[in-house]
Amino acid sequence: MKLRRITAIALKELLQVWRDPRSLSLALLMPVIQMLLMGYGVNLDISHVPTCTYDEEGSQLSQSLLKRFQASRYFDLVASLTRQGQIRQAMDSGLCKLVIVIPADFSRSIAAGHSASVQAIVDATDDNTATIASGYANAVVQGFSSDLEGHANARRGGTAAPPPIAVQSRVWFNEDLDSRDFIIPGVVALVLALVGAQLTSLTIAREWERGTMELLLSTPVTPLEMMIGKLLPYFMIGLVDAAICLVFALLLFHVPFRGTFATLFLTTSLFLVVVLNMGYLFSVLIRNQLGASQIALLVTIMPISLLSGFAFPIDQMPAAIRGVTYLIYARYFVTILKAVFLKGSGITALWAPVSGLLLYDVLVVWIASRAFRKRIA
Repeated sequence: MKLRRITAIALKELLQVWRDPRSLSLALLMPVIQMLLMGYGVNLDISHVPTCTYDEEGSQLSQSLLKRFQASRYFDLVASLTRQGQIRQAMDSGLCKLVIVIPADFSRSIAAGHSASVQAIVDATDDNTATIASGYANAVVQGFSSDLEGHANARRGGTAAPPPIAVQSRVWFNEDLDSRDFIIPGVVALVLALVGAQLTSLTIAREWERGTMELLLSTPVTPLEMMIGKLLPYFMIGLVDAAICLVFALLLFHVPFRGTFATLFLTTSLFLVVVLNMGYLFSVLIRNQLGASQIALLVTIMPISLLSGFAFPIDQMPAAIRGVTYLIYARYFVTILKAVFLKGSGITALWAPVSGLLLYDVLVVWIASRAFRKRIA
């Protein structure tokens, strides 16, 4: 293997990319577009839920409770209903997703020392919104109840007895429970896989379609030199794309970065080796730019979106699907990204996913080099 041959192939490929507006735009614009779309468009947080109220009592106490909902950023009070039949109409018309119903005996029950019930009617056509909105409503009512109990004890001159078991929750690594901090690191993996596999899936196929492959085959370049020379420019482009994604994540979306750039650079390099060689393999096997790019798109988008932990927690999947996720190369990189960004983990703590990427590197590089050797034999 000679460095001069690799350099010549790499320069030729870099010139091809520079002269091809499609490849150049794919390499530089797609990370920006993907980060903006995914960063702003995908948000699992629930806020400003359109809420209607039906206060049968209309007392000062019931209005105080409704003001708690009004002060919360999770609810937007859009209408005050005056009769029971309007609840169904408001839900059916899409006016609100949540209706807070305060019964007519609300104040009397509290004054008598009894528990007063407040009903939260939730539109569960979107189960995720319904579950979270119901939890938020329960938290508002519980907070109001605790304040009432505290005021009552203060008036009596006594203190409330503490509960036998107190649960104090502490949130680590994503203190604000912001879904954007959870999603953006996964978007980095999605962008690098999509761009890397798409670009390299065109390399060998382009040579076949343009009739220049025969010239390359007549040179003394070995299959390994050919592969390294073809992929080296895209590896550098991939690092540039990773830097673009990092700048967007830190400066635009304000995702915390608690790890080290050295860890991120090393693991990103390992991931790029996997996706670039996969695209190269498809290009070798198919010899058609459209077909190779379509296969590369299928192999990147579907597994990363569904089975890498990018959007859906792996530990909540069925056991059989969890087993399948170990075959998904992006699973390891998404795990690394979230740990580096949010936890500040180092290489030592990440030995398991890093080992998974290394194993994938060895396997994919070996298969890609063997596939090309068969073609020139």
